[in-house]
Order: sequence, then structure tokens, then C-alpha cells
Amino acid sequence: MAFRAVERTRYEAALQKSEQRFRQVVEHSPNAKVLVGTDGRIHLVNAQTEALFGWSRQELLGEAVEMLVPERFRSGHPHHRSAFLQQPVSRPMGAGRDLYGLRKDGSEFPIEIGLNPIETDEGLFILSAIIDISDRKQIEERLERLVEARTAELQDQIEQRRRAEDTLRQSQKMDAIGKLTGGVAHDFNNMLAIVIGSLDIALRRLATEPEKATACIENAQEGARRAAILTARLLAFSRQQPLEPESVDANKLVGGMSEMLRRTIGEDLRVEAVLAGGLWRTYADASQLENALLNLCVNARDAMPDGGRLTIETSNTHLDEAYAGQHAEVTAGQYVLIAVTDTGTGMPPEVIERAFDPFYTTKGAGRGTGLGLSQVYGFVKQSGGHVKIYSEPGQGTTVKIYLPRFMGQASSSPVRGSTEPRPAGMVNEIILVVEDEAGVRHMSVDALRELGYTVIQAENAAQALQLLDLQPSVSLLFTDIVMPDMNGRRLADEALERRPDLKILFTTGYTRNAVIHNGTLDPGVAFLPKPFSLDALARKVRQVLDGNGANRPRGHRS
Repeated sequence: MAFRAVERTRYEAALQKSEQRFRQVVEHSPNAKVLVGTDGRIHLVNAQTEALFGWSRQELLGEAVEMLVPERFRSGHPHHRSAFLQQPVSRPMGAGRDLYGLRKDGSEFPIEIGLNPIETDEGLFILSAIIDISDRKQIEERLERLVEARTAELQDQIEQRRRAEDTLRQSQKMDAIGKLTGGVAHDFNNMLAIVIGSLDIALRRLATEPEKATACIENAQEGARRAAILTARLLAFSRQQPLEPESVDANKLVGGMSEMLRRTIGEDLRVEAVLAGGLWRTYADASQLENALLNLCVNARDAMPDGGRLTIETSNTHLDEAYAGQHAEVTAGQYVLIAVTDTGTGMPPEVIERAFDPFYTTKGAGRGTGLGLSQVYGFVKQSGGHVKIYSEPGQGTTVKIYLPRFMGQASSSPVRGSTEPRPAGMVNEIILVVEDEAGVRHMSVDALRELGYTVIQAENAAQALQLLDLQPSVSLLFTDIVMPDMNGRRLADEALERRPDLKILFTTGYTRNAVIHNGTLDPGVAFLPKPFSLDALARKVRQVLDGNGANRPRGHRS
């Protein structure tokens, strides 16, 4: 019995000493410590708690711990304590949430709380370690303000740079427009000088020297033809030319150009064609593709004044997503590639960068308009393709044209460049000409009468519809597209409601999505672009009257 009493005394003394050490550790902790029972009552606090909250030990002991919590958070505090008691492991309280303490004077301050379960003979207690993070919060807030200020400053700098870039782009655009209009004015003035001067001289010589007058008129026609080519190239660059796409065998097209190339580039250049086997068909306007390749070959010839080798190569290729991401307006997919390579002088990077700009040329005065590559670029882009130049000074140049693969059924191409005699009309075939421009209307009427047709005319759509009602035997409506009040397409639709058998032929010098969409003529449309020759007018009118004049048959891919 005496031994057990001694042991019990030693145990109680050790326990008391352990409790004293615990209280000393808690008391001298640099952080506020609060021991709370499972009922939420405070059992112990240290000096740091008194200093932090402003309450004395006597005022805190036995009170609910919620007195140290701002009133707006008190209702949820017991729930958090219950959740902790269900899984009593050391962890921070309210992780990810802003916590606040309440001082005796009613002021609030941000805190962090660490919770630790304490098992004793009297039961489970919760020891809370409380840290005042006011200084840290102030630093964080200052940093946030600095970040916000710096972000605003950077955004302002970005905006200033954007405005500067917009100003620069506008300046460059105006410079480009100035060069474009200057180039157009220069070339058109030259051509108009030929036309006007030649016609003036022809008028003077018509009565006395008819042969010389005829030569002057032919010279004027040549000037007008050059002006028409210039306009076509400008439309091609602006992607506004009316394309007539069809399925094209690029190998066959390149092979068929051999005679034309020999006449164009001369005998001092060696021309090679490397044509791929199993080449896919592409979908493009064949005549415009021929023009594009001819332009590239002429450029290649001019880059080889002392002779050289010109190679035209075809192949199937695939442009992947990575390539498309690095090049604007490129869609990943399968393409037919036509590459034109020369062994000429080559181009430095600054010339490559501007090579597609209209009226930009490195050739001497009088040796080119600077529209050849612009026309190629516009045609390829309007066709949904891609064009790329690879060149180095002294190493020659390769221009690669990528045209989309055609997945539909192949169709027979129309015969081009027919040498058949000019077809004539008959007096019982009546054509209604609708054109708001008086000069053009009179020319069209005279031309059709010259071809043997009976012609009536209207200067607008309303007058045309009245004439249709008065003259039921009209065979063909030949109408401009761009007109005030009602365009040619709407006029044709209304005319067909009255006369379903009426043949329609459209003409215009510039389209505005009336019969052309996405750069291509609508299927089933018969179209004759301005300016047109008497031969072109004769053949197109005859085709339409005979029922097969549509530029794109219905059912072709649009």
C-alpha cells in the first residue's frame, strides 16, 4: 500500500510538472494560444492572446470563444467546430477563406488559425494558434495596388502602341492607295492618250486617207484592249473578278501551254515540265490559271536576260495545321501544287515582301506595269488557294501556287479560243437591252443591230418591264447588273415571272454579289463582262439564244 501511494504521488507530481511545462510553452509562445473545450468555452489563454485581443485572462476564461469572432461570422462558427471534432487532426481553420478576429474595442483584424486536438483525462480540447496577419495583408494589398497600377500602365502603353500601329497602318494604306491610284492614272492616261489621239487623227484622215484612218482606229483599239487588261488585273488583285471555276487537270493545262510559252518567252530559254503521276484535279477558272502561269513565266524570263532554265512542276501536297497557323488565310487540307522555278537573278527578302503589291516592280521604266504578280495573288486567293515565293539573290526564284483539290466528278471543259466565223442574228430575234449608261447602251444597241438582231432599249428596270409587257416576242434580255433602283438580277427575276421562257444575259464591269457569290459566278448564269468586243458579244448572244450560254452549268460545285 505504501508503494502504491508513493507511485501515485510521483505520477501526480510528474503530471503537475508536465502541465506546468505545457502552460509555460503556451504562455511563452510568440503566437496567441486559446484552449477551447468541445462546448466552445475558453479554458486557457496566454499573454499573447491578452495583448492581441485586449481582453484580460479573467474576462476570457469560461466564455464562449465566439466572443473573439466578429458578429457577422459567429453563426457559422459552431458548425466549423463540430466539423473539426468529427475528424480531430491538426490543420488550418478555414483554408482558403478570409478569417477575422474581434478585439475588445470592437476593431477587426485579419488572422490565420491553426487547430490542434489535445487529448486529456478531462476529454478532448482544441488548441488554437492565432496569428495576426495585418502586416502581411497590408503588404499584399500594396502589392495588388502596385500590380493593378502597373497593369493599367501596361494596358495604357499597349493602347498607345495599338493607336500608333493603327496610325502607321493607315499611313501605309494611304501610301499604298496613293501608289495604286497613281499607277492606275499613269497607265490609263497612256492608254487614253493612244485611244483619243488615234481617234482624233482617224477623224481627220477618214475622208482623204481612209487606209491611214483605219490604222489609227486599230491603234486606238489596241490602247483600249490594254486598258481592259489593266482593269482585269486590278479586279483580279482586289479579288473581284468573276471567276468561272471548273474541275481542271493541271497536267493537261500545263502541257497545253507549251506552244504559247514558246512564243511568249522566246527560244533562248530551256523550258521543262515535271508533271506528277496520279495528280489530283483542282477546282479553278482554267483561263485565269493560264494567265497566272503565263505571268509567272514572263517574270521568270525577265529575270534571266542571259538565258537559263524555266521549270514548271506539278504535285499533290498537303498543308497541315502548323503551316496554316503560320500563314494568314490558309486552310489546312489537300492541294494541287504548281511551281514555277527559274535560274535567274533572284530576289532579296525586302523585294519578296512587296512582290505582290500592285504597281511595285523592279524592272526598268516601260518594262512592266507591276500588276503581274498582283493578278496571280488575287486570283489564287479568290480561288481559295495559297501562293508563296522562295528566292535568294543569284539563286533563282520559285513561285508555288497551291489550289484546293477538287473532290467532285470531272467535267468536260468548254472549247476555248474558237476560230469559227462570227455568228449572226436574225431580224425576228428581238433583244431588249437594259443599260443606265447612255453611251454604253447606244454602243450595245448598234453592235447588236450590226449583227442582224432587232433591238429595243431601256434605261432602267421599270422601263424594261413595261417594254416586256408591250412586246411579248422579246427573245433575250441583255441587262447590266449594277443599276439604280433595281439591279439586273432583280429585273431578271421579275421578267422570268412574266416570261418563264425568256433568255437572260447579264453584263457588268464590276459586280456586287448579284450573280457572283464568294468570287464565282452562280450556276446557270450567262454572263459577259465589260468591256466586250463585237466577236465576244456575237458568240455569247448566239450561245444564250441557242440554250447553252451559261458560264457555269447547274450542278457544278459552288
